[in-house]
Amino acid sequence: MVQVTVTPSSSLADQMVQVVVSGLAPSQLVTLRAWLTDEHGERFQARAFYRSDEEGTVDAGRHAALGGNYTGVWPMGLFWFLQPDSLFKRLVKRDVMGSPFLVHLEVFDGLRLVSGQQDNPLAACTAERWYVGPGVQRVPIREGRVRGALLLPPGPGPFPAVIDLFGGAGGLIEFRAGLLASRGFAVLALAFFAYEDLPKGLTQLDLDYFEEAAELLLQHPKVRGPGLGVIGVSKGAEVALAMASFLPQVVATVWINGTSFLYGNPLLYKGLRIPSIPYQTERMLFTELGAMDNSAIFTDPRSPACSASAIPVEKIQGKVLFVVGEADRSFNSKLFAQLAMERLPQDAYRLLSYPGAGHLIEPPGSPLCSISSLRGSPLPVVWGGEPEPHARAQQQSWQEIVQFLELQLSPLWGTVISK
Repeated sequence: MVQVTVTPSSSLADQMVQVVVSGLAPSQLVTLRAWLTDEHGERFQARAFYRSDEEGTVDAGRHAALGGNYTGVWPMGLFWFLQPDSLFKRLVKRDVMGSPFLVHLEVFDGLRLVSGQQDNPLAACTAERWYVGPGVQRVPIREGRVRGALLLPPGPGPFPAVIDLFGGAGGLIEFRAGLLASRGFAVLALAFFAYEDLPKGLTQLDLDYFEEAAELLLQHPKVRGPGLGVIGVSKGAEVALAMASFLPQVVATVWINGTSFLYGNPLLYKGLRIPSIPYQTERMLFTELGAMDNSAIFTDPRSPACSASAIPVEKIQGKVLFVVGEADRSFNSKLFAQLAMERLPQDAYRLLSYPGAGHLIEPPGSPLCSISSLRGSPLPVVWGGEPEPHARAQQQSWQEIVQFLELQLSPLWGTVISK
């Protein structure tokens, strides 16, 4: 009897699992297929072709895929290489508390490029992929001007604190905060536009708002101060770098594919105004599918005319972890990271730079999204990246991010960053 198992059957989305098929004939060619349906009803799926060993077993952790969505030995390939059935869709878990993603795994005899309802699998099973661990609590935050959600680990604490920021999509995104809370951090997933009564669009970066959020988080009885961390991607990385530059309570910053200059939105803080550099939208590129490639719309920040828009990173008192996808098609993230590092002491930063990785470097439970629709954008946006190097980048960088935050937010925070 053919069986397919996922061990453990219920896990956090960033955890490795073991996928094994048993009961096959020796040297049997089979297709393994994984699929899930997101909260909007969009289906994502991946498939890979394998040949069983002499014992009639396929072990995704030991055996190489012969083709499909990936080749070679990828223990998590069926999860990491999921692709949407429809164009321009991004897999994002919205309700992190209420339910997991249910990933269905099926085994078919032979090589199946497509699978219809008439195809009966030899075996099937379902795996749960959660974005919060047991006991994690979610507290909606609506205090003063601050809007977001606080994700707390189980137990009395106190816990190291992190503010989590995303980018141009706006709204409130919590999946990364949930995973960090499951690792022992008190995480404020912070919205800053297009959510509840916040501004619908992003016209300026009001750093006083982010300072208010930091002070609110540090005052929580389950939070251990005196410092906190900030993690941000895209526009959120720009904000994170600005927070680290002006707010002394920010002692650890994770910057993922952002800028180190103000583009599009000026920064305001206690009467100070840092002007922004306008986008050169006339230089925008378009793909054959009609998606926007924004990589050319940024004025070269090395121009003397841009100097007034530089985020003053030389003021940073904490440590910074720069995470760069070298195939980022949204920003020239590698250049922006380099320009920031040139103005920082060598012991104040660390750089993780990944060839082939795109803009949206996320925890390893998220498959590559190289193009997707974006709220407020008339056309889909190109993010870049190639599946296999991007998957490796997500796995490695996530481990490094968690370790960095653990180190810098430990009771002995301020430790010299290890290169």
